[in-house]
Amino acid sequence: MNRIFALRLGALCAVLTLSLPAGAFELGVIGFQFSSETHARAANAAAAEAKAKGWGVTLLNSEGALPKHAEQFEALIAKKVDAIIIAMGKPVEADAQFKAAKDAGIPVVTIASGVSPHALFDVQANEYKIGSMAALYLLGQMGYRGNLLEARFELNVATRIRGKILDAALSENPAVKEVGKFAMARTQSWREDVRGGMQALLLQNQGKVNGVWASFDAQGYIIDDLLKAQGVKKGEIPLVSADGGPETYRRIADPDSAFLATVAVPFEEMGKKAVDAIDEIVVKKKPKESVVSGPYLYVDGVLVDKDNVAQFLK
Repeated sequence: MNRIFALRLGALCAVLTLSLPAGAFELGVIGFQFSSETHARAANAAAAEAKAKGWGVTLLNSEGALPKHAEQFEALIAKKVDAIIIAMGKPVEADAQFKAAKDAGIPVVTIASGVSPHALFDVQANEYKIGSMAALYLLGQMGYRGNLLEARFELNVATRIRGKILDAALSENPAVKEVGKFAMARTQSWREDVRGGMQALLLQNQGKVNGVWASFDAQGYIIDDLLKAQGVKKGEIPLVSADGGPETYRRIADPDSAFLATVAVPFEEMGKKAVDAIDEIVVKKKPKESVVSGPYLYVDGVLVDKDNVAQFLK
C-alpha cells in the first residue's frame, strides 16, 4: 500500500471513528448507499447499537459505487478493526475483500446482502415470505386480473427474490398480464433511472394499467408521484411495494397517494441484531451455532395498509 493511499484511508477512518478509551472493541460498518433509506437505517442502527455498548465505530457510506465500497472495506481491514458489518453489500463483487477480511481474522456479518463463504452470516428478512405477501396483496386488489406494470431491481438479493416470487404468483394467475417491466440498472443515479423508465411505461400504457408493483418502496415514491401527475386517484391503480418507513406510511395514509400497501421490513432491528450477534460470538466467544443456525439470521416483515397504518405513523 503506497503512502498516499495509506494516508487517505487513515483519514477516511479517523474522521468517522468515535473517540473511545484505548482497548475498546472496534467495529467497522459500511452501508452501500445511504441515499437509499433502507441502507442508512440498517447501518445507522448498527452503529448506534455498537456505540451504546461502548464500542468504537467507523461508519462509512459507499455511495453506491463498487470501487469505493472495495476501498472502504480494505480501509477497515488495514485499520485492523475487530469486526465488520456490511449493510446491503455485494458479496460476489467484493469477494476479494470478504476473503481478505477472513484471512486477516476479522469476522464479517452482512445485512440484506446475501451470503458469502467468508462471512459469518447474513441478517435477512425472509424475502420469500415478504415477496409473497406483497404480490398476493396486489393481485387481490386487482381482482386477480388486468394489466400490471413492474419496477424491478435485480442487483440486490432481497429485491431479486421479491421479483421471483411475483413471477411465481403470476404463473398461477394468467388473467394478470405483464404489460411493462422496468429493470433498474444504475445504483448511483437510480432515482433518475426509475423516473425515466417508469414514466415511459406509464405513458405507453396510459389508461390500460390496473396495478403497479415496485421491488422496493423508494421506487414506489417515484412511481406514486408519476401517477399523481397523471391524475390517478387512490385505489384506481393500486401500487404495492416492500420495505416500510415513515414516508411510505405517510403515503399509504394520504388520500391523494396511489400507494396502497407495503411489507415493512425492520431494518433497525436488523442492524441491532447484527451487533448483538457479534457481541455474542466475537466478544463473548459463544459458538456461532448457539446464536444463528445456518447462513441466515431471519427477521419478520409486516403487511401495512390502510387498516393498520395508523399504528406505524405514531
